[in-house]
Amino acid sequence: MPELIHQHAERIVDLNGVTYDVFVYGESRKDGTWRGWIEFHPVTGVAPVLRTDQETSQPDKNALAYWASGLEPVYLEGAFERARAIK
Repeated sequence: MPELIHQHAERIVDLNGVTYDVFVYGESRKDGTWRGWIEFHPVTGVAPVLRTDQETSQPDKNALAYWASGLEPVYLEGAFERARAIK
């Protein structure tokens, strides 16, 4: 079952002016490793939630949280573009 790992303070604003909150979610695998992805939730609910495919694989939940906490705004912008391409 997916778990919220980290909520970023940074927000993403798309070309239409829609503002998104940024969340990193993760899920444990059978072998104990964790996979992580990024979700973008519109603040006002006027647009769909966007989600990347898997962005990382980490040995445990703590490592995933560490990875998530270190993501820079430029990485989040790229992830947003990847998520937009999926929808």
